[in-house]
Amino acid sequence: MTVVWINGAFGAGKTTTARELIDLIPNSTLFDPEVIGGALTHMLPAKRLAEVGDFQDLPSWRRLVVDTAAALLAELGGILVVPMTLLRQEYRDEIFGGLASRRIPVRHLLLAPAETILRERIAGRDIPPDLPDGEMRMRQWAYDHIAPYRAALGGWLTADAHLVDTSALTPYETARRIADAVATGDAPPCDIVQTPEPTAETVAAGVLLFDDDDRVLLVDPTYKAGWEFPGGVVESGEAPARAGMREVVEETGIRLDDVPRLLVVDWESPTPPGYGGLRLLFDGGRLDMTGSQRPVLPGPELRDWRFVTEEEAADLLPPVRYERLRWALRARERGAALYLEAGVPV
Repeated sequence: MTVVWINGAFGAGKTTTARELIDLIPNSTLFDPEVIGGALTHMLPAKRLAEVGDFQDLPSWRRLVVDTAAALLAELGGILVVPMTLLRQEYRDEIFGGLASRRIPVRHLLLAPAETILRERIAGRDIPPDLPDGEMRMRQWAYDHIAPYRAALGGWLTADAHLVDTSALTPYETARRIADAVATGDAPPCDIVQTPEPTAETVAAGVLLFDDDDRVLLVDPTYKAGWEFPGGVVESGEAPARAGMREVVEETGIRLDDVPRLLVVDWESPTPPGYGGLRLLFDGGRLDMTGSQRPVLPGPELRDWRFVTEEEAADLLPPVRYERLRWALRARERGAALYLEAGVPV
């Protein structure tokens, strides 16, 4: 089971190419996530819809894309061809990481015509005649997304996807290029860590690591959105502190000489779709940034890392995780571990 995700700017010809592609790849099925976005506009309150500028900004849309793709592949098998623009890296992480957690590899293809060609295609695109002001709104929508597309193309998108220059290609020729790239392995599965979704409460161990200025290390995983502490889920039969040490090595390449000291135990409530559980934070001490303890990027695990102050962490971490950090820093200052429930000392 595989997903072939066809990315590209609005107007790049993704859906037309996808329709051609399913005729070229045996046992393939077309899945357009835009259908889910349309359905949500009928199900969510108008107030909630007004809070977002795009249905992709809805967490429910991103989760339903993963769930629907997994359900279709479980029922049909084979290959799922998904034509959908993804320009925000954190949304790519969430969706592709969610698929990876279901053991579903994703081959990421990017249709990349020259911008002049792209603008010509948007201008000549057919617009449904029954849409009020449809031509103006839909064309302007596509034009407005050229700049974000260009920004993504100059950054993460080029490194992540297999590019297909479609400037001089018909949709069939583009589909043929994609089919060949998938068959030959020129478009390999995305290198994403496959972290299975929990099915029950879990115990997770994080390790706080510091520089000489007592700034704490945060990491940006490739397989999920947002910044985190180094760490992860404790495996069956594994000591939590040792699990934290193992995760630090896997994520950053740093080997800790001593078992880290416990700072906080935080109970996370089971809020659907999450299962919650115990979250432990340990003190890994100060790193020798001039030697072997400088973080490295091992590829599948991390995209970036940075040392931040407590104030800077507030802008990067979700509220509960930030509270966990805040109290862990207080415990470090006092030399005594704390017990929390949902980030609040008890």
